[in-house]
Formats: sequence, C-alpha cells, structure tokens
Amino acid sequence: MSESARSVLVVAHTERRQICEEATRACAQLVAAGLVVRMLADEAEHVDVDGVVPVSADDAAAGAEVTLTLGGDGTFLAGARLAGPRGIPLLGVNLGRLGFLTELEEEQLEDGITNFLEGKHRVEERTILQVELRRGSRRVARTMGLNEVVVNRAEDARMLRVEIEVGGQGVGVIDADGVIVATATGSTAYALATGGPILEPTLRDLLVVPMNPFALTVRPIVFPPDREIVLEILRGPAEMRVDGGRRGRAVATGDTIRCGPHPRRLKVIRFGPPEDFYRRLGEKLGWGRPLVPMK
Repeated sequence: MSESARSVLVVAHTERRQICEEATRACAQLVAAGLVVRMLADEAEHVDVDGVVPVSADDAAAGAEVTLTLGGDGTFLAGARLAGPRGIPLLGVNLGRLGFLTELEEEQLEDGITNFLEGKHRVEERTILQVELRRGSRRVARTMGLNEVVVNRAEDARMLRVEIEVGGQGVGVIDADGVIVATATGSTAYALATGGPILEPTLRDLLVVPMNPFALTVRPIVFPPDREIVLEILRGPAEMRVDGGRRGRAVATGDTIRCGPHPRRLKVIRFGPPEDFYRRLGEKLGWGRPLVPMK
C-alpha cells in the first residue's frame, strides 16, 4: 500500500449474517472508489471482497481517513476505542436495534459513503473518558470509553461506600449500590436509566450518577470540563465496567478509580444539522412524545 493511498477502517459485527452481507457491499463500494479497506483480521474473514486488508487492533486505524462501523451502538463504541485516540473520524451505520449513536440507517449506507467521499458532511466532537484503576501506588488498569464507567457492588456484596473527589476537592462520601461517571454522550445510556439528566452530547462536562443511594438527597451532579473525578472505594468489593463491557474488573476496598477526559475528542461524522439530536431523542427514546395522544 502506497503512502498516498486513501484508506478506510471498517468495523463490523460479523456474528450476524445480514451485517456480513452489508459489510461486503460497503467494502466493494469503497474498493471501487479507489480506497484501501482495512478490517480487523477476524472480521475480514467474513467479507469476500478483493482488496480488503486484514489488520491487528493495535494499528487498525493508523492512517485511515475514516472508521466506518456496521452494527449497533456496541459496534460504534468499539470503533470509537480504535479511532478516537488517533483522531480518526467515525461514521456509524445502524444495522442493530436501537442505533442511537449511529448516523445512518441500513438503506442510507450507499449514499452515506458517497456523501462522505465527496466531503458533504460535518464533524461533531465528543468527549472520550479515560479511566485508571489504581491499587496503592500501582496502576492496575487503564482504559477508555465513550459512554461511561460503572463501578457497582460485586455479587452478594453489601452496599458500597465511596468517597468522591473532583479536581482535588472533596465532594463527599456516599453509600450506594454503585456510581456511574459518564460523558455527555453517555448521559443517554446507562446513566439515564439510573435517573441521570440528559446532556447535549457535544458538551465537555462529566456526570456522576449514584446508583440506588442510601440517602434520598444524594443526586446526580454535573461537573465542569477538564476536572479529574476520583472514586475511592472505602467499603467493597466492587466491579468496574467501561461502556458495558462483557467482562468486569475486580475492584478492592482501598482502590481508586481516576476518571477524566482523554486529550483527544472523538470526531463523529454527521450529515444532518446539530438539532437532529433532539429529533433522535424523540424517535429513538420517546422523549417528548405524549403517552396520551394529543387531541
């Protein structure tokens, strides 16, 4: 592949036959347009198109012009972890059920690719959450996510006690089943289901949402940008998951979870105007749609 060749990373949920067929169609269109198509090696096996280059996750997005995700919101989140840190724009196509984060529906795939290649789009930026788990002076894990980190009590454990610090300032100690630290993008995900507010997704603010707190006065708080949020587990054990990961990570009493914005923001490809977010809230989540029909 020459250094001047335009390339695209395609991330697809290839466990579903329909998505494999759509991925084959999308890759064929991109190759015909003269682009080099890169796919994760295990996903590329399911796409029968000459010119698709299998790559490893470590360098998958390197040099790509865009990352195209084919699947649902989970696939979009996976694409964000690959593209975001490298500053590569992300274009999501909904081939799943909800598709709240994605930009295109299945029937818009071909036209969407054409419009992107012709420059008929805008770029919207989203905050990426950087999460570090520390045990004493040792860093146990470091990861990132677009939506949230969830720290909840381990199975059969009693209620957690968590001390919260923001920007070096003590906020308080709470007893709860867990705590969510979410980005504005994540405010419409798990944080919303646990009673948090909806934030316009381009905001840089971070959100802390207690999960089933013991005290009724312990409510969600929105914190200003560029503040590190530290959760210290005073009473555990707990489990930590980022963006709904299938496997959680054990968190012990005394551990700290440090959360803050990643130095780079995720670039998301959009074709519609910014106010489409509010239309999406109604269409996908039913916000502002009366339960009783209006006369």
